[in-house]
Amino acid sequence: MKLIVGLGNVGRKYENTRHNVGFRVLDRLAKHWSAEPARDKFSGSVAEASVGAERVLLLWPHTLMNLSGKSVWPALDFYKLPLADLLVICDDFNLPLGKLRFRSEGSGGGQKGLNDIIDKLGSDAFCRLRLGIGPVPDRWDGADFVLGRFEATEQDAIEESIAKAADGAECWVKDGIATAMNRFN
Repeated sequence: MKLIVGLGNVGRKYENTRHNVGFRVLDRLAKHWSAEPARDKFSGSVAEASVGAERVLLLWPHTLMNLSGKSVWPALDFYKLPLADLLVICDDFNLPLGKLRFRSEGSGGGQKGLNDIIDKLGSDAFCRLRLGIGPVPDRWDGADFVLGRFEATEQDAIEESIAKAADGAECWVKDGIATAMNRFN
């Protein structure tokens, strides 16, 4: 079994914000994989899907971005999954809009949801896929920027990025992190 977590914030206020691209990738995967209807579990919404012979659990934490570890840790613990079977998908304003970056481990890089997951797991040795939403314009505060919506001129780029990220997540499930990094970074 694999666990894919999409980071975001719950509620209408946050729908389609830059910070919620992780949720949007999971929504796309759930539809593409014909996942079971989501149910409330692990302080979030959980849906199961099959990708070939692999069972995949999709998790949308409902803890708010900065407390994502409170949802991820119980799911990993319940299923007794090794960290190598975890993929976290999130935004990154340090990457240009539309750029994808897979990593097999590493710091949170300022992404507070990743930082909380690292803190709760006591390790940074899990896979992550960052979607570029940046750069932050000079006139913006970083927090305001990530909680803002994409401009009309950015819509095509972010939709393409979300589609590529979903393809990347499927590659990770089927072929592993090294192949996903080679194909999508």
